[in-house]
Amino acid sequence: MKQPTEMNHLNTFTEDDDSNSNDYGYKEKKEHQAFDYTNELSSRWHLGKKKYETDYNPGTASFGMSVFNLGNAIMGSGILGLSYAMANTGIALFVILLIAVAIFSLYSVHLLLKTANEGGALVYEQLGYKAFGMPGKLAASCSITMQNIGAMSSYLYIVKYELPIVIQAFTGTTDEWYVNGDYLVLLVSVTIILPLSLLKNLGYLGYTSGLSLLCMVFFLIVVIIKKFQIPCPLLDEAALNETLSKMVNSTFPRLNLTAVDYSGDTCAPEYVVVNSQTVYAVPFLTFAFVCHPAILPMYEELKDRSRRKMQSVANVSFLAMFIMYLLAALFGYLTFNIHVEPELLHTYSKIDHNDVILLIVRLAVLTAVTLTVPVVLFPIRTSVNQLMCASKEFSWVRHTLITVVLLAGTNALVIFVPTIRDIFGFIGASAAGMLIFILPSAFYIKLVKKESMKSVQKIGATAFLILGFIVMIGSMTLIILDWTNNSTENHEGH
Repeated sequence: MKQPTEMNHLNTFTEDDDSNSNDYGYKEKKEHQAFDYTNELSSRWHLGKKKYETDYNPGTASFGMSVFNLGNAIMGSGILGLSYAMANTGIALFVILLIAVAIFSLYSVHLLLKTANEGGALVYEQLGYKAFGMPGKLAASCSITMQNIGAMSSYLYIVKYELPIVIQAFTGTTDEWYVNGDYLVLLVSVTIILPLSLLKNLGYLGYTSGLSLLCMVFFLIVVIIKKFQIPCPLLDEAALNETLSKMVNSTFPRLNLTAVDYSGDTCAPEYVVVNSQTVYAVPFLTFAFVCHPAILPMYEELKDRSRRKMQSVANVSFLAMFIMYLLAALFGYLTFNIHVEPELLHTYSKIDHNDVILLIVRLAVLTAVTLTVPVVLFPIRTSVNQLMCASKEFSWVRHTLITVVLLAGTNALVIFVPTIRDIFGFIGASAAGMLIFILPSAFYIKLVKKESMKSVQKIGATAFLILGFIVMIGSMTLIILDWTNNSTENHEGH
C-alpha cells in the first residue's frame, strides 16, 4: 500500500542533480512566499495520495529565501547554552567540537536528500516507513516529537528565567508571587500559549520564526558589545569571595589586596578543559544544529529544485549559524568565564537587572519564544493524531485534549527539572542524536539500492551510523552518571 506522501516522480531524478522542477512542465508561481514548514508538514499528512500523484508542486522558494528559512529552523534556544559548553571544554576543544558537529550535520543532510530522491518521499516519517515499516515511522515520529518537546521546554525555561527579571525591573519587588518563575510559566501558558495553540490553523504564526531569528541576532550583537562593557572579574560578592577563598588556600603569604591581581583565576580563558560538565558539550551542540525534519519539506518548496542546489542551501545556512554560534559562545564565555550559566541571557542578571539594552533583549526574546511555542506544538499534535487516530475525522474535543496534555506535560518538565542544562543535554543526546546521526544513515543504507554495501558511500554511511550510536549511548550514559552523582551529593549534603 502506498503511503500518503509517496512521490514517484522523485525516482526520475538524475544522479548528476541537474534535474529541476521545470523538467516536468509545470508552470511556476509568480509570487515567492515564505515557507512555514510546520504547517506544510502538517497539511501534507492530511492531503492523501491523490495530491502527490496528480498535483505536483514545483516549488516557489528562491535560494535566498530557502537559506533564510533553514536558518530559522536551525537557530533556536540552543544558542543560549553554547557559552556554558565552551566554559566546560575550553576554547580550542569547543571549536573542534563545533566544527565536527556542523560537518556531521551537513553530511546527514546529504544522506537525507539522496535517500529522499531514491526512496520517493519528502517527509521524514515516510522515509522511516519505507525503510523499516511501522517501526521506522515510529522511530522518526518519536524522535521528532521528543526534539520538539525539548524545544518547547527550552522556550518555556526562558520564560521562567527571564520574565521575573523583567517584572522586577518594572515593579522593583522581589518577593511577590508574580515574580516567581514557576507561576509565571503557568500563567503565560494558560493565558497566551494555550489559546493560540488551540487554533486549527497557525499559518499566520509562521513568521514568528523570522522574529525569533532577528531577536537572536540582536542578542548576539548585545553579547559582543557587553563583553567590552562588563568588568572581569564580576563585581559581585559571591565571585569575589570565591576568588579570595582560592587565594587564601593556595597563596596565603601573598595575600595583599592592593598588590595582587586576582583576575587571572576567573578571567583568563582556558583552551582545553575537561570536567564533569564537559559531557554536556556535544549534546548542547547537536541540540543547537538539529533541523533535519525541516530539510525535506524545504527541499520540496525549493524553486528549480535539485539535490545539489538544496545541499548548497544547507551549506550556506549552516555556515551562517556556525559563525553566529561561535561568536555567541566565545563572547559570552569571555565575559563571564567560569561563572557562565547554562542559559547565557540569564547570566547577565548578575550585572544589573535594570540595564535598558538587556531589558529590551529580554522582552524581544520573550515575545519571540512565547509566540513560537504554539508553532512547535503544532507538528507534535499532528504526529500524535496520526499515530492514534489517523482514520478519524477532526474532533475539537480530541484536538483540545491533546493540546492541553502536551502543554501540561511540558510545563511539568520546566517546573520540576532543575535546569535547562538537563533539557539541552538529554534531548541533544537522544532525539537530536537520532535525527542527525542514526536515522539518516540507517534510511540511506536501507533505501539506496543502487549502491552496494562495499561502496565508499555505504561504508561511510555505516561508519556514520556506528559513530552515532557511540555518541548517543556514550553521552546518555555520562549524563545519567552526572545526574546520579549530583543526586547523591545533594542527598549527603542534607
